[in-house]
Amino acid sequence: QVQLVESGGGLVQTGDSLRLSCAASGRTFSTYAMGWFRQAAGKEHEFVAGISATGGRTYYADSVKGRFTISRDNAKNTVYLEMRSLKPEDTAVYYCAARPALGSGIYYGAGQYTYWGQGTQVTVSS
Repeated sequence: QVQLVESGGGLVQTGDSLRLSCAASGRTFSTYAMGWFRQAAGKEHEFVAGISATGGRTYYADSVKGRFTISRDNAKNTVYLEMRSLKPEDTAVYYCAARPALGSGIYYGAGQYTYWGQGTQVTVSS
């Protein structure tokens, strides 16, 4: 079992930066691939970024590529999402997710993840 707790959300203005954190419980964090998803009001979960278990591979949705950076610190059981140049369309509840990794895999589908956090709201005002 893995429990995930996101933090760092808030209300910011267009162009601002924000860093989300996701703290994981358990002793096997380094064996889990991690992902960040978001869900805007009235929309489905959208993949944002993924990172392999060791952190050696990352992947981003086109909508955030070049603005967002996913990273992880396996010693701290934490995954981060650094968000820069935020836009109003980035407004959503952001979730982190985990799944047991197969090698250096990165997973893009919400259905591929086993564990989910409760989400943190990010609101970007224009």
